[in-house]
Amino acid sequence: MQREAGLNAKGYSVRDEKRILDALGRGLLKEFPNPERAGCPGSDVLKRIASHAMPLAEAEKWLDHLTSCSPCYRDFSELQAGYRQRRMQTVLAVAASILIVVGVAGWALFFKQKGLPVVQTAVLDLRNRSVPRGGEPTPGEQPLELSRAVKRLNIYLPLGSAEGTYELRIAQTGGSAVFATSGVASLKDGVTSIEEAVDLSSASSGRYVLQIRKPNSEWNSYPLLLR
Repeated sequence: MQREAGLNAKGYSVRDEKRILDALGRGLLKEFPNPERAGCPGSDVLKRIASHAMPLAEAEKWLDHLTSCSPCYRDFSELQAGYRQRRMQTVLAVAASILIVVGVAGWALFFKQKGLPVVQTAVLDLRNRSVPRGGEPTPGEQPLELSRAVKRLNIYLPLGSAEGTYELRIAQTGGSAVFATSGVASLKDGVTSIEEAVDLSSASSGRYVLQIRKPNSEWNSYPLLLR
């Protein structure tokens, strides 16, 4: 006769087996007091057995003691529970990382297949830059770098910059602007920044000047390299 679903070869269900093991565990926790901790292995041994770091052949010599010493069984049970919890957290963290990577890759693939542009954002950090005046940047200053594929700019203004409306433009050195807009700077977490859409697809690679100013003020100019 076919065995009833959920029963093992002895006729016990999984629930029955769990109840029996729980009862045995409660007995082991109480029935074998060893206040002097006679013959007990050190905590390092219990940790290695609980975390499966000790080979079974080496651990076997301690198994009889663990089943006849309530303090050791209690310590072992707590260490094993902690090991299982940490292992589960690691598994969940790895799974979450995989899902994030797969999600980002799938999102990019979706946009690519649909022929839609993937928005790229670049940060230009001016916080530690000097504040030059006029149409020319400070001589010898290291240029900022920016890809022509970028679709949004997030510009961190120099320290102490006020909130409010600013005019922005990217111009050829001593020439006309290839991009110009205005935006509102806001202060967040101690950083005054402007975030604006940008289209540099028609510009050629080379050296340019990033210029920023409050309306009706002088331009502050910074060297910029378009790639």
